[in-house]
Amino acid sequence: MKSIILSATDSRSRQSRHGERRMIQHSVIAALGLLNLLLLNACSSDDKSDLIQFINQVKARPKTQIEPLPEIKVIEPFIFKPMGLRDPFRPIEKVAEAEPLDIGTGRGIRPDPARRKEELESYSLDALRMVGTITKDAVLWGLIKAGDGTIHRVRESNYIGRNHGKIIRIVEDKIELMEIVPDKPGAWREQQASLALSE
Repeated sequence: MKSIILSATDSRSRQSRHGERRMIQHSVIAALGLLNLLLLNACSSDDKSDLIQFINQVKARPKTQIEPLPEIKVIEPFIFKPMGLRDPFRPIEKVAEAEPLDIGTGRGIRPDPARRKEELESYSLDALRMVGTITKDAVLWGLIKAGDGTIHRVRESNYIGRNHGKIIRIVEDKIELMEIVPDKPGAWREQQASLALSE
């Protein structure tokens, strides 16, 4: 008899606990639903007038024409053909004396065709380098290295280069000269040039 009463009591207590759990679950679901409803109302009640006003302003702007794309210029390909060109990595060799230019018969500046050419006039000025100076008998001489590696001694009034360049001044770090170059057919002009100390 005792065991029947105990099992009946256990059954009632289990049912009451199950009922309490179900009631708590329903309460939590109801609370979540209420919270969700409050959040939706809060979002829907926000003032959106500034957003609507901005959209209307953008829509009211006048439509502008889109500028066309710039025209693409076609660049013709260039094919480099080194055949017949001097190798830029080879040293400049001593070149034979250039053919004399037409000196012309007019008056004014012109080279002297009767003057005997000096040794350094067979080199272009680019192939000559000033490598130093020496003083001998109170005269300052310039030292010039030619394209073939030979060092030459020069002083004022010597000629160097292919443009009839006459040395007019020698200082410790530079040799200044005056060249005579063709200006137009039958006419000549003077131009200053210099060799700076390179070693």
